[in-house]
Amino acid sequence: MTQSETVTQNAATITMALAPAQVIRGSGTLAQAAESIARLGQRPLMIGGDRNRETNQQFLAPALENLTGEYISYSPDCSEASLERLREAVNQHQADVIIGIGGGKALDTAKLIAFQTQRPIVTVPASAATCAAWTALSNVYTDAGAFSYDVALAQCPELLILDYDLVATAPQRTLVAGIGDALAKWYEASISSGASNQTMIIAAVQQARVLRDILFQKSVEALEQPGGEAWREVVDASILLAGVIGGLGGAQCRTVAAHAVHNGLTHLLDCHDVLHGEKVAFGILVQLRLEEICQGSQLAATARQQLIQFYNRLGLPVSLKDINLGNVTVTDLQKAAEIACRPGSDIHHLPFSISPTDLVAAMVSTTAPQIGTKETVQSKSQ
Repeated sequence: MTQSETVTQNAATITMALAPAQVIRGSGTLAQAAESIARLGQRPLMIGGDRNRETNQQFLAPALENLTGEYISYSPDCSEASLERLREAVNQHQADVIIGIGGGKALDTAKLIAFQTQRPIVTVPASAATCAAWTALSNVYTDAGAFSYDVALAQCPELLILDYDLVATAPQRTLVAGIGDALAKWYEASISSGASNQTMIIAAVQQARVLRDILFQKSVEALEQPGGEAWREVVDASILLAGVIGGLGGAQCRTVAAHAVHNGLTHLLDCHDVLHGEKVAFGILVQLRLEEICQGSQLAATARQQLIQFYNRLGLPVSLKDINLGNVTVTDLQKAAEIACRPGSDIHHLPFSISPTDLVAAMVSTTAPQIGTKETVQSKSQ
């Protein structure tokens, strides 16, 4: 047996969902995408939100001129009840392709419906708030918006259409949230990947570093000049490059504490109006604070202070007060922390063990000026 044969036999079989089969991006791309959509089906079911329904339909109309389409809302959330209703809508419309248009929850819902009904999926991001248009993953929530679980999908979308003109109609706050969500790729992947020497993991982590640097360098200009070159680069970074990293790195470049904190916070009613990426951005600070508290990491302390300065320039949250939890009780924080720390949570991909009490201590001290011991920080949260 040759050495190469031995390596092949010993190597684990890994299935990777790297990228959409086709990505079309630019200004006015939706109006030019009719042929690409028609190749996938003639009876599209469009899944989006109620709030931006008129805008979404206006942008989709030229691409669907010769197709038999129907628009349906995913509201109130990407929940079991909504999914059941939408599966029935697929059958009633005799849909042969699903088009998801909107923000992260609309796209997650559409992707999951396509997966469950075995239809091709076209994703059309209407904001740069997440990388959901790219990924082979959907998050499922309760009707009240509390995170329940995620579903790994068999593949990335068949077609992703990024129309800058549509994204430009979204409030600037959504781009800021997308920057926060994308930043987490570096802070989570760099810690969850450990000391991996696997080529694809190394590539993903290095791309996450590039993504972080692009956002540091271009985000302020992008927000000052909407629609400009820097704006387009940051939109690409938040939607496309963030998705590339997840595709390259797979499970080993997974979400860690930042997204686990988000998941826990969704169970607190007071911050339901806070966007996904805003919660995740706050979660990055919490993750770094955990590294300080539990490991005494000066590197994490420096990174946290650097991020706070960057967040202040963009308008991202740096404290509980900034996510509408300034008056939250320790009991409520403990509830969120227990959900974030439940068995199987991504927070346990940290290279050290933590408790809900540790997490509460980190959440209440994200703006602390210096490293504190676990004991002194916990005493402040009592």
